[in-house]
Amino acid sequence: MKITAIRTAVVQGNFDWILVRIDTDEGLSGFGEAYWGAGVHDILRNAAVTDLVIGCDPADVEPLFCRLKRRLVGAGSVSGTMVTALSGIEIALWDLAGKAAGLPVCRLLGGRFRDRIRIYADCGFHGWDSFEPARQVARAMLDRGFTALKFDIDRPSPDELDPWNRTLSNRELDRIAGLVAAIREEVGPGTDLLVDCHWKYNARDALVLADVLAPFRPRWLEDPVPPGDTEAHRFVTARSPIPICSGENRYLKEEFRDLIAGHGADIIAPDVPKMGGLAEAKKVADLADTYSKAVAPHNVSSPLGTIAACHVMAAVPNCLVLEYHARTIPWWDDLVEGEGVIREGYIGVPDAPGLGVSLREDVARAHLKPGTAWFAP
Repeated sequence: MKITAIRTAVVQGNFDWILVRIDTDEGLSGFGEAYWGAGVHDILRNAAVTDLVIGCDPADVEPLFCRLKRRLVGAGSVSGTMVTALSGIEIALWDLAGKAAGLPVCRLLGGRFRDRIRIYADCGFHGWDSFEPARQVARAMLDRGFTALKFDIDRPSPDELDPWNRTLSNRELDRIAGLVAAIREEVGPGTDLLVDCHWKYNARDALVLADVLAPFRPRWLEDPVPPGDTEAHRFVTARSPIPICSGENRYLKEEFRDLIAGHGADIIAPDVPKMGGLAEAKKVADLADTYSKAVAPHNVSSPLGTIAACHVMAAVPNCLVLEYHARTIPWWDDLVEGEGVIREGYIGVPDAPGLGVSLREDVARAHLKPGTAWFAP
């Protein structure tokens, strides 16, 4: 079997879902997804990328990814946009390899530790004037069966003194604590409550924030300090009463080494269609397991990319939970056929070959991003 073409389509969900299709001379196609971002779609349509794999055997997933990485990313350097584009190709190659072998991708990655993956609902931010909207969203997600919810606390508030200096005023701390307390009261003690800071604070203020929020027992504090500050990550993680989660802004296994081995986070959050794809994410998870750290991937993908991440999480022992970011998209469940529907806060891992789901063309076409073509080469 030989690769004949790489094609793309962009479906407009809550983000741009950049879908990748790899065609072969035997009529078999594999599907993947790349994280949204400026330039990613253009890279996937560039002949300098596609020509490196045309004519190759799609079963050689890791050699092909390594070839692409070395030719296009460069030894000793990382281009995040390029790695993201290559992630979509890598996932589609695994889908093809699984279909050709008649096995689900998780079996090719080493086998199943679990048949379903726990999902948390990203609930976003709902204003500072009243905590009632946040409570309502929390209740709605509980009613849908989720047992883990994430809320943003980093948005500018009336008590923020300066939007640039990475500090927190006492009044701002009180307001954040009020929000988290209200949500905890709504969801009860048994629900995992996750708090996202989006890299906003300096190390000392992040620790003060952790101390203030600790009584409400968040499962984690996500990205409290800037992603490039390795020492700040270590400093905060070593002293925080709340576990620290980080990793969504890192690419390839090399960029996770210091975060994991240097204990810069307690919970590791690679974004599979962004950081290098399935095999690369599994290598990160395996390294994290060496240091007894759980993995909870960041995920803003369509059902296609989400199911891809589920295959990785099925194949590693240290899976904690996977993000779901499309609660406002009513047609999310309809985009694929097969497994992929969230039921009672879990997604079943497909047992069909490849990723185990197929794209529903009618739904995808109905939400195609204006100005883009349907799986154009």
